[in-house]
Amino acid sequence: MEEKERSFNLNDDSNVTIPLRNLIAIIFATAVAVMGYFNLTARIAMLERDQAVDASDIQLNSEFRIRWPRGELGALPDDAEQNIRLDFIERRMEQIDVQIEKLKEAENN
Repeated sequence: MEEKERSFNLNDDSNVTIPLRNLIAIIFATAVAVMGYFNLTARIAMLERDQAVDASDIQLNSEFRIRWPRGELGALPDDAEQNIRLDFIERRMEQIDVQIEKLKEAENN
């Protein structure tokens, strides 16, 4: 009954004893948890930044994919040369058509 009669008093003068190895283990576990937390938050921040950069790149790529075939973003030098050659051929064909019409008129007269 003596044990039941004892009261548990806890105040600012109370002493707590803990083995030194347990204290070191608690400090080490706390340090590992803190490092893990900061590494995790840094990794999440890096992934969020990478996702924002990728989203921007995807948006620019989509815009390029749509606007490039329309010719809104310019043309390659080879395309420009090809367009010049096609324009020359079209003008030459028009001249040939005019000459053919003149020959047909001369033949009919």
